[in-house]
Amino acid sequence: MLDKNEILEYSNFCEKMTDVSGKIIRKYFRSNISIETKADSSPVTIADKSTEEKLREMIMNEYPDHGILGEEFGQHNEGAEYQWLLDPIDGTKSFVCGTITFGTLIALLKKGKPVLGVFHQPILKEFLIGDNKQTYLNDNLVKIKDVNSLKESVLLTTDHLTFEKYQNLKKFENLIKKVKLYRMWGDCYGYYLVATGYAQIMIDPIMNVWDSMVLIPIIKGAGGIITDYQGNDATKGNSIIAATPNIHKEVIEILNKKIV
Repeated sequence: MLDKNEILEYSNFCEKMTDVSGKIIRKYFRSNISIETKADSSPVTIADKSTEEKLREMIMNEYPDHGILGEEFGQHNEGAEYQWLLDPIDGTKSFVCGTITFGTLIALLKKGKPVLGVFHQPILKEFLIGDNKQTYLNDNLVKIKDVNSLKESVLLTTDHLTFEKYQNLKKFENLIKKVKLYRMWGDCYGYYLVATGYAQIMIDPIMNVWDSMVLIPIIKGAGGIITDYQGNDATKGNSIIAATPNIHKEVIEILNKKIV
């Protein structure tokens, strides 16, 4: 874990990084930029690449002994005790469609454990940061809003079709029937809504490490529970379920119980 001085130091540095990355992203937002297709068929833009290049440059200048893993440019200094994980624009599809359900994600790992997570929405200028114990939005402490039952909860995900591809769509649709409201306000923005009390469940049946590691300190710091799809350690899985404490266990059970 980080001590208080380290948390302050790295938090201030993260704010500096998002100030810079936000300026880059705002320049390209709703600007009809060209879109490339990566090997995995996902989109990427000059905004993604330029943002990650600048963040990597800032980290290497400030902390030359630290490692970096970014979505667009891979690994640097893999064996370092401290590792920065970067997703310059999580939700590129949303970004190129002109919506605001995207953000920049930054995580700091110490000895492989996520100790700091940052979500930055550059259009709304929202800076959300968690350290597993507390989570702040623009310097204001935030907490999840728990509910007593699923029928009072708001359920979010990124893409309905991914459940059929990676998990079990029928079980997920059983969960949908039990909640108050279901929407696809996804990517990183869904986790932001859980951490700040506007939703109670956010699920991704498949997840990259540069995304999941960021979300863990944020959700935990806000008082939520975050695991993989089966309810196990989120740091070791490739899926995410973030929910409020009263309903997390029931969500896991519904998504994983046998259908006779």
